[in-house]
Amino acid sequence: MLKLEAVHAAYGNIQALRGISLLVERGEIVTMIGANGAGKTTTLKTVLGLLRPRQGRILLEEERIDGLPPDQVVRRGIASSPEGRRIFSRMTVLENLELGAFTRTDTANIRRDTEWVLTLFPRLRDRLGQKGGTLSGGEQQMLAIGRALMARPRVLLLDEPSMGLSPILVETIFSIIRDINREGTAILVVEQNARMALSVAHRGYVIQTGQIVLEGAARDLMLNEEVRKAYLGM
Repeated sequence: MLKLEAVHAAYGNIQALRGISLLVERGEIVTMIGANGAGKTTTLKTVLGLLRPRQGRILLEEERIDGLPPDQVVRRGIASSPEGRRIFSRMTVLENLELGAFTRTDTANIRRDTEWVLTLFPRLRDRLGQKGGTLSGGEQQMLAIGRALMARPRVLLLDEPSMGLSPILVETIFSIIRDINREGTAILVVEQNARMALSVAHRGYVIQTGQIVLEGAARDLMLNEEVRKAYLGM
């Protein structure tokens, strides 16, 4: 579904990505773990077209998307729930969800997908008319993911979905991530909670200073001594 080939990216003179290559296959959950500043969020921004790669290629089902503006990336089938949620706080829950479908014109299917999102996140159903900024942190995270799903993406990018949430809500969010994946959406998740991310992922990548230093099946990474010491607190 999604492939990065030797992608380099920078903020001015600061090199952020140094030849990143990764793959998200159809039906997979893939996670990228690493320390703060390692390049995880930069990788997602580059996929989304918010940062243009200086070298390398990004492909969605073998079609190059590097260099496209973000709205065209969304139209081709990639949507994101960003770090920090970034919902529209003065708009209602329903208006936020409707904005997630801004690239679509299939009204009947939009209504169906709204119902699907509200089934995934029943808390939002009771708050459709409530301003986004008045929701709890967990509810805002649900809204951010729901808004991304309204684009009907083939690949969903999740940036730190557990940030700032209680352990119980973290379990809830990752259970829903599994449900979304079972519906057929491929997912690339960037996450500080490496243990939780690896527990739901099929495969994982470890990134350090803009480079992939380790990759493999999520279960193998969970057992890797270096990963256990650096990211699992063991």
